[in-house]
Amino acid sequence: MRIGVLTGGGDCPGLNAVIRAVVRKGVEVYGHDFVGFKDGWRGPLEAKTMPLGVPEVRGILPRGGTILRSSRTNPYKVDGGLARLRANVGDLGIDALIAIGGEDTLGVAKRLTDDGVPVVGVPKTIDNDLGATDYTFGFDTAVNIASEAIDRLHTTAESHHRCVVVEVMGRHAGWIALHSGLAGGANVILVPEKRFSVSEVVGYVESRFKIDYSPIVVVAEGAQPAAGEMVTQNKGLDSFGHVRLGGVGQWLSDEIEKNTGKESRAVVLGHVQRGGTPTAYDRVLATRFGLHAIDAVHEGDFGKMVALRGTDIVRVNLAEATAELKTVPAERLAEAEVFFG
Repeated sequence: MRIGVLTGGGDCPGLNAVIRAVVRKGVEVYGHDFVGFKDGWRGPLEAKTMPLGVPEVRGILPRGGTILRSSRTNPYKVDGGLARLRANVGDLGIDALIAIGGEDTLGVAKRLTDDGVPVVGVPKTIDNDLGATDYTFGFDTAVNIASEAIDRLHTTAESHHRCVVVEVMGRHAGWIALHSGLAGGANVILVPEKRFSVSEVVGYVESRFKIDYSPIVVVAEGAQPAAGEMVTQNKGLDSFGHVRLGGVGQWLSDEIEKNTGKESRAVVLGHVQRGGTPTAYDRVLATRFGLHAIDAVHEGDFGKMVALRGTDIVRVNLAEATAELKTVPAERLAEAEVFFG
């Protein structure tokens, strides 16, 4: 078989580990041929390719990002996009596609499967918000990066008697905020799943200052105040209908300083969470996903996504994978609230 591989959406550590596993097993065990599509779904849409054999994947296991590059391209938002994609895939002699991505990338994969294009999906998102898999690779690395940053901020906050608000990624799901906040000993954790009261946050902060302790507040970028809207950088939408988030950390920091009279600083981790070398956990998980993805393609089991259930890698329908987001349940947030204030 001749198989196309692409990585779509936001990058994250572990993508190269998937690519390496797919190619190594695909070539050395099954004898398949591979084509790398560059820049996500823009690759098959515009016939942007690169060689993808064993030589190309040597040494990429610990490397962050993706050698195939990525984009947030949606072929269904381009006039004649499906026809162009079909034509390019056919002209290149591609028998199947492996799409590595999150909700948006796999949503396109599901639609393509419905339209007769053979696709197998691999779940990738630092947000860990795909409902059909227990974990996505990239999440563990992002949490470790955020936790280390929080550890460092504790000491500088204490040195200056300041509050520090740490803004982490998480549009609709607060898993990074929850895990990094718990691991880093944050005094308040704010997630998109539950609107927050500024006065309540201020109360938690003041209670810490009273015991001569400098509080750390962790807030997901998609968290919203009880009276107000999601803070965005602008009102423009990408091809999947998403606004560009960012700014809630600074907004909240200003509110805390105004209401407490104490210095407050905002730190936005942003794309630092996406970059750099993947953790050992993410390397192993991504590698296993890649091995099982090429098995599915070899067996002609299209329209599926590989997923982690417990410690096993299973296959689920792409429709199930993209049906709903996995958000932080109330009981998990309640566990963290024990440490607030």
